[in-house]
Amino acid sequence: MSVMMRYSDAELEKFLDDTESDLAERKETWKGDAPEKGRQAVCAFANDLPDHRQPGVLFVGAKDTGAPSGLPITDDLLRTLADIKTDGNTLPPPSITVEKRSLRGSEMAIITVLPADAPPVRYRGRIWIRTGSRRAVATAQDERILNERRRHRDQPYDVHPIYSCPLSELSRTLFEEIYLPGAFAPEIVAANARSYEQRLAACRMVVSADEPTPTLIGLLALARDPRFHLPGAYLQFLRIAGTKFADPIVDEARCEGPLAAMVQRVDDKLDAHNRTAVDITGADREIRRSLYPKFALQQLIRNAVMHRTYESTNAPCRVYWFDDRIEMHSPGGPYGAVTCENFGQPGLNDYRNPNLADAMKVLGLVQRFGVGIQIAQTELAKNGNPPAEFLAEPTRVVVTVRKIPA
Repeated sequence: MSVMMRYSDAELEKFLDDTESDLAERKETWKGDAPEKGRQAVCAFANDLPDHRQPGVLFVGAKDTGAPSGLPITDDLLRTLADIKTDGNTLPPPSITVEKRSLRGSEMAIITVLPADAPPVRYRGRIWIRTGSRRAVATAQDERILNERRRHRDQPYDVHPIYSCPLSELSRTLFEEIYLPGAFAPEIVAANARSYEQRLAACRMVVSADEPTPTLIGLLALARDPRFHLPGAYLQFLRIAGTKFADPIVDEARCEGPLAAMVQRVDDKLDAHNRTAVDITGADREIRRSLYPKFALQQLIRNAVMHRTYESTNAPCRVYWFDDRIEMHSPGGPYGAVTCENFGQPGLNDYRNPNLADAMKVLGLVQRFGVGIQIAQTELAKNGNPPAEFLAEPTRVVVTVRKIPA
């Protein structure tokens, strides 16, 4: 289902009356344990274990009986509810809408949750499911059902199978010792009922336990040499002595390997070239500033890795470090709700690679979603750099960051 369905008032009121429905849950308020249980409900609706293929609804401001609770539906509350999608606790990020509706003579907040195209979805490392009025953590059998339900024709490219890559190419040590503890809660990891292939499938690293062919995300996150099967799966770094592409290259690196190792190699290059400027004229004590704030560069480069296209291209992401600026080139233009015209605007985001975003969150390479550009702009301003500049075209995105003024 690619288009978000909007229930009518009559349909929503019918959900309010049906206390046994597995497509609806009600919360009187958004205090106490309600935020935790509400997020579990969103995760369960996204997993859609009963296979309704219809959106689930979380009512905030409704009693268990379906009667209004009288909760004030403020803009702050609506923003808090919308943050469920981007706070990084539900992975991959669910497709939701949040709106204020007037039902039964009172205002309620309505969270509509679209079934995920590529389940299972996890909230804080647990796969939540719902059948009838029961909400629970998925069993191994539930996980198997969700894994088998993926639709290859609808799912994002980052979970498509890479048939040239055998299962043996994935690092079991990296998966079991680093990735798995970050992806699932400790008691889930400790359970012995799931095989290695089942655990890989639950993380979308392979197509399924019965068909353990690595997916694109499995290749990027766990393969020892992703470039052998996907030539563009690396990041090219060039330090150019001058301000033009024709000027001499003084340092070149091909940052490659599994995702975390590739990003670490990029970070090492940033540290090697990011000199510190000292200002002894503007204050009683000297002020030390790097030419560029490292955290801003990290945000922008990791955004490029996350949002680039890996389909039908062998081009890598590229970082060109000139004397006066840094340019970051990412294959593939804007995606979905983000267009060439609105690229970079606060609050606008979409995910070409939602499962790659999930993996980067699990590996600690991103903290939350949808705010990387804003964080980078804030860090640049604090360091005294001009704002980052964006060139968005149908086949590429280029970000330019200029060094602090002399």
